[in-house]
Amino acid sequence: MPVAPHRPLSPASPAYSSGEVLALVSAGAVATRADIARLTGLARSTVSQRVDALIAHGFLDEDNADGGSTGGRPPRRLHLRTREHAVAGVDLGASHCRVLLLDIGGEILAVREDPLSIADGPEAVLGHVRRTLDGLLEETGRTPATLQSIGVGVPGPVEFTTGRSVDPPIMPGWHQYPIPEFFADKFGVRALVDNDVNVMALAEQRRAFPETRYLLYIKVGTGIGCGVVSDGRLHRGAQGCAGDIGHIRAGDHQEPCRCGNTGCLEAVAGGAAIARRLAELGLDASTGRDVVRLVESGNRDALRMVREAGRAVGEVLAGLVNFFNPDTVVLGGALAAVHDQLLAGVREAVYRRSHPLATHVLRLEPSRTGRNAAAVGAGILAIDHALSPEQVDRALAGAAS
Repeated sequence: MPVAPHRPLSPASPAYSSGEVLALVSAGAVATRADIARLTGLARSTVSQRVDALIAHGFLDEDNADGGSTGGRPPRRLHLRTREHAVAGVDLGASHCRVLLLDIGGEILAVREDPLSIADGPEAVLGHVRRTLDGLLEETGRTPATLQSIGVGVPGPVEFTTGRSVDPPIMPGWHQYPIPEFFADKFGVRALVDNDVNVMALAEQRRAFPETRYLLYIKVGTGIGCGVVSDGRLHRGAQGCAGDIGHIRAGDHQEPCRCGNTGCLEAVAGGAAIARRLAELGLDASTGRDVVRLVESGNRDALRMVREAGRAVGEVLAGLVNFFNPDTVVLGGALAAVHDQLLAGVREAVYRRSHPLATHVLRLEPSRTGRNAAAVGAGILAIDHALSPEQVDRALAGAAS
């Protein structure tokens, strides 16, 4: 990209760096140079310096569309330049790999999903991701140099600051594996890794419920997890494992759990647990998707068990509603495909056991982002990083040096 004709940025630079100006444009807070000057209080010459640098580096375009002038030459409008900047969102599930290529404006450019077992180990799985991403870049006519960052969602606990999985129960060989370093070596970009439920929560809040500030995303699949959005921000907790509700005890249940305890919510209401109980009745079921198939075919045992699972989830969720007081709860995961039955059980328990004030404006909704939830959320992580003021200022300083 062209080198910006201005001095490198430094910590001593005035308020509102070029990166912060870009953040205002990408958020829709400003659309013209005059808007930037009014909002920030920066001198016009400083605004021009910031904007010119962003245009020269390919972050912004400026066109002649009518910016609402009342006379004379209309102001030129600023908008993100998306062609030269792409990110990837990677969803690694227990048995699938879904990769999205997005531009930095959030538009999905290409998507591919393949069956793939996470138990194959990091080298095999991440090698597949790399080849898939190479193919998507080629398919969309973009070079690897356009890739700015990568977001990855994985089905296990993640220490977000390092991007490493920690003792993931269904991911043999992944403990402390350096996922960010793998992508840095292959693509030369930063990779951000998070638990899949966290990125699903992020996708729902940004894409489906943007007005929501306090949201819980409950994934009911093979296991059960919760993503927490607090005051519009993803809440990970001190070590990145906030929302691990699958191992909260569900009532007086005694079912053994793979964690070694008994009565965990996952062992009672997870898709694998329901499938196992249906199989004991002689039905063809081994996964959550089999449970969904049986419910959709009208099987009474499956219908009853999913409703009961909803009550169990609702019992635990009621405590979360009282404690956290969200305005929106979203149910996703494999069993959300039969959300009528699942939500009925959840609502029954939540409204019975939660404080009336906590449920006064509470919404209980099925996922609106569906199969793309984790990949879109991972892509949002990547976009947030690529457009962060610190990252943009670093790129501009590197170009000017």
